[in-house]
Amino acid sequence: MAIGYTLMTEQRGPRDLVADGVGAERVGFDFAVSSDHYFPWLREQGHAPYAWAVLGAVAAITERIGLMTYVTCPTFRYHPAVVAQKAATLSQLADGRFLLGLGSGENLNEHVVGRGWPSVNVRHEMFGEALVIIRELLDGSEVNFVGEHFRLDSARLWDLPESQLPLGVAVSGAQSIGLFAESADAMIAVQPEKGLVKSFDAVAGRGRPKIGQQPICWDPDEREAVRRAHEQFRWFGGGWKVNAELPMPAGFAAATRFVRPEDVASSIPCGPDTAKHVAALRPWAEAGFSHVALVQIGGDSQPEFLEYARDELLPALRDEYGKAPEHWLAAA
Repeated sequence: MAIGYTLMTEQRGPRDLVADGVGAERVGFDFAVSSDHYFPWLREQGHAPYAWAVLGAVAAITERIGLMTYVTCPTFRYHPAVVAQKAATLSQLADGRFLLGLGSGENLNEHVVGRGWPSVNVRHEMFGEALVIIRELLDGSEVNFVGEHFRLDSARLWDLPESQLPLGVAVSGAQSIGLFAESADAMIAVQPEKGLVKSFDAVAGRGRPKIGQQPICWDPDEREAVRRAHEQFRWFGGGWKVNAELPMPAGFAAATRFVRPEDVASSIPCGPDTAKHVAALRPWAEAGFSHVALVQIGGDSQPEFLEYARDELLPALRDEYGKAPEHWLAAA
């Protein structure tokens, strides 16, 4: 299993995120994913820089580590033609190490452009059109497109990567798999569900990467780790259907006001015990995921966490789950 690191834009400023990306490569992570948010989930997290500028900087000053968005919504805040252009440029800067991770988005980040937040069926219609547009542009075509939600007039990308840029698509159930799996080079999911993997393989074919994300809160002091995880990550337990709908950090704060620190600690490993952090990835491995990106909760803890990952955590994860192939996407 390939082990990744999360550049979590909600908890870190742009300069620090770039330094963390370089550090993740230095200590031996296989890949790094970046969230793409306009708001943090909670006010306590305190950040939301522009993910594409951060990834461009990381791509330009790293050499080996794989990079991806986890995930970008190509329907409201960004037009799909612009997403295709950004992705093609970033892939060139990264010398082919970039995977474009796409999803249908959250109200939290997309409401800012004032177009409202429609039902999930409409969002899926928009996402399906966006996937067609992005794929055709990345194939080098001149695209004229008239759909229910998007139009393109003689669009073309003039700077394309040498090799095909892979697309990862976030799925959460039968509907999204049925609609989008066939268009995906990789599956992205937020829960280690074996049924998702089986259903995705049935539609898309076996052997494509399955990419998940696991939060942890490492700290030498377990009580401090639990406190920090509760402060900054209590929103996580709401589940996708809730998290996609709430429009502002204040809503997430209100929705989680009765969540206790022990509730968070029961689902997120907290503290210095490496065995707990290693065990947290077991459900992903058993479900058939080939890639898992760790989220270390707490912005200021990142430099110390990276040293811990180099010295203890990554060796323990390699012992448990094996070492990934040389190319980060070859681990499917």
